[in-house]
Amino acid sequence: MLEQARQQHIGRLLVRATRAFNVLALQKLQAQGHTALSLAHTNLLPHLDTGGTRIVTLAERAGMTKQAAGQLVAELEQHGYVERSPDPTDGRALRVQFTAAGWQYLLDAQTVKQAIETEYRTTLGETAWAGLNAALEKLLDQHGLTESE
Repeated sequence: MLEQARQQHIGRLLVRATRAFNVLALQKLQAQGHTALSLAHTNLLPHLDTGGTRIVTLAERAGMTKQAAGQLVAELEQHGYVERSPDPTDGRALRVQFTAAGWQYLLDAQTVKQAIETEYRTTLGETAWAGLNAALEKLLDQHGLTESE
């Protein structure tokens, strides 16, 4: 009984839906040539601002340690998606920024997100799709969470 309750609740459905979205997005990105990316990379990249972000900030946003974020950044750097440069506001710190390949990833990721949303709209229908989005936004508003969080 307890195990069933642990597995069947709205939180678990939201986590599973998020994972399904992320796996599908990664598959589509890999089909577009982004074969070096893993789920860990694609879970970190949305937290990187287009103007660059410090690793400590990336770690906080992604809910991971600075060391884990640093490892992922190093891997992304090896694959040419990001580069580190001095932070103009603090000479002691480094800022992670997208490279040309990183910008291409951003463009491809936007196309992939739109394609997945189109698939979801088709599956659910416009009314259910709009209702799902409105319900999720209402829950986030209830907890004072903004779009960027």
